[in-house]
Parts: sequence; structure tokens; C-alpha cells
Amino acid sequence: MIESRFSTEAGQQYASAYDTHYVTKDVNKAFCLYEGIIAAHPDAKEAGYSRSQILNIVNAVVPKNEIMDSLKELARIHFD
Repeated sequence: MIESRFSTEAGQQYASAYDTHYVTKDVNKAFCLYEGIIAAHPDAKEAGYSRSQILNIVNAVVPKNEIMDSLKELARIHFD
């Protein structure tokens, strides 16, 4: 039954993060809330939703060339 409680807690946290993101339009706070959901409930479906929302935020606020440069550098690190 513990997993159900976490899932419900994760759901409430996700709803709060989503409202912060899309209703309040506080993208920085929403980003932090999504990070917290992933850290606290890594296996919950809400963590997956939060990962998607973080990618949405990154794509909205980071210039495309910076994203590409960062991705290429990340890949290079893993090739070594």
C-alpha cells in the first residue's frame, strides 16, 4: 500500500507543478518542482511526466544551438 500513497503524493505534487508552470507561469519554480518529483518518486508515472515537462521547459528557454552543443558534448564525454 505504500506505493499507492507515493503515487497519490506524486500526483498531487505533479498537479501543483503543472499549475505553477501553465497557470501561474512561474517556469523556474515549476522546473524545480518537477525536479523534486523526479527525485522523490523516480519510478512513478508522474516522474515520467515531469521529465517531459523539463524537456518542454528546456526547449522553450534555451537557444537551440546551445541545446545541440550541450548534447554533442555530453555524447563526447560518454565516448571517452
